[in-house]
Amino acid sequence: MIRVNAWNTYDEGQQKSCMDLAEDYKEFLSSCKTERECVDRFVNEAEANGYRELNEVRREGGKLKAGDRVYSVWMNKSMVLFEIGKAPFEDGINIVGAHIDSPRLDVKQNPLYEDSDIAYLDTHYYGGIKKYQYVTIPLAIHGVIVKKNGETVILRVGEDEDDPVFFISDLLIHLSQEQMKKPAASVIEGEALDLIVGSKPIRLEENDKDQKEENGGKEAVKKALLGILKEYYGIDEEDFVSAELEVVPAGKARDAGFDRSMILGYGHDDRSCAYPSFRAQMEAHDLDRTSCTLLVDKEEIGSVGATGMQSRFFENALAEVMELCGQYSELSLRRTLANSCMLSSDVSAAFDPSYAAAFEKKNAAFMGMGLAFNKFTGARGKSGSNDANAEYIAHLRQIFEEEKICTQTAELGKVDVGGGGTIAYILALYGMNVIDCGVPVLSMHSPWEAISKADLYAAFCGYKAFFQKASFKNM
Repeated sequence: MIRVNAWNTYDEGQQKSCMDLAEDYKEFLSSCKTERECVDRFVNEAEANGYRELNEVRREGGKLKAGDRVYSVWMNKSMVLFEIGKAPFEDGINIVGAHIDSPRLDVKQNPLYEDSDIAYLDTHYYGGIKKYQYVTIPLAIHGVIVKKNGETVILRVGEDEDDPVFFISDLLIHLSQEQMKKPAASVIEGEALDLIVGSKPIRLEENDKDQKEENGGKEAVKKALLGILKEYYGIDEEDFVSAELEVVPAGKARDAGFDRSMILGYGHDDRSCAYPSFRAQMEAHDLDRTSCTLLVDKEEIGSVGATGMQSRFFENALAEVMELCGQYSELSLRRTLANSCMLSSDVSAAFDPSYAAAFEKKNAAFMGMGLAFNKFTGARGKSGSNDANAEYIAHLRQIFEEEKICTQTAELGKVDVGGGGTIAYILALYGMNVIDCGVPVLSMHSPWEAISKADLYAAFCGYKAFFQKASFKNM
């Protein structure tokens, strides 16, 4: 099978569009490092593009018709967007679904402690990471703290130039003979991923002599940190109990390579698919079948919980939309789901010549060669995988070839080496046709991942063409 470098297929205008999209994406990637930040950004942009909040339309007694655009948010961490098409829902809708969570460290609920005049926040890693990659790099804290009175405090520290950053220490090479003998999986233990957040003790004035004698200066650094949190954010130590704080690499996404052909940044998995999915939803108009973009949480830990794909959030939102269009019944909902087409817009592992032994080169995705289709994911014997039907793949081939979109096929590494999963198998439970389709990523799940700008642009064009032309149905 001949592979084509996508850069060679873009004319001058497309090259400019590709670079413009990359600039917008870099700004998004730098600004939106958590699910909540992604949802906030997408809601603002959707409303600017004529989308209305679904529950608001329902409460006002409104109705929906072809061309109308609505969105629904769940717990500020997942969302779904619809543009109503001309065809009946029972003919199926076209769905692109990505996830907006990424591997990281989460701050525990009782996190703040002091040891040897250093203050720490205790963390629990989220998703699949190589723990040693998170030591000694600048880290930022993003998230929310919700106080007992319902007030929400937004925390985002470590991104602005004048912000402090945080870090996790590592043992100096001079004393690490025993550490270096450990396998990579255990050279840094999970409980050792504690974030250093301060080292300056609280200053007590002379008239506080009684207090000095009473506590002997115990936890003076922790007390100082609590004072800062109270002064700047109005929060107490107990407020950590109702907080969602994520520790992520600090810094902006950057161009990579002398030719600026790549982007290095945190969170390409899966925001390099979520962003072009959203942009395609914004720009696809005058549709036959209703378009739907799903942006969900918790994929990195199995799509569980109320904001993960295994929840009923999407199904409930679709039922509400059908009701407002005058097309809802339980049977119609089931027929709609079964006849729908879906692209599970999730990243693929890009072939890395430095680690070629982990890949089967004929069936690997390559950076710069376009949108990667994974007929199946899973592990070893396709365990835990959706496996797309040949008829559906043929339908998609025709669309992408007609639109001259550069594509490739891929697997996630050699058969017995490893594997992974996406949200594809969950949507397939409805009986709809689903295939994984996304951007190849180098150094996936590391603090700084890399993608090709050419593949990002191919994803945007591909998702847009899918919304406009996909029409395959089962019934």
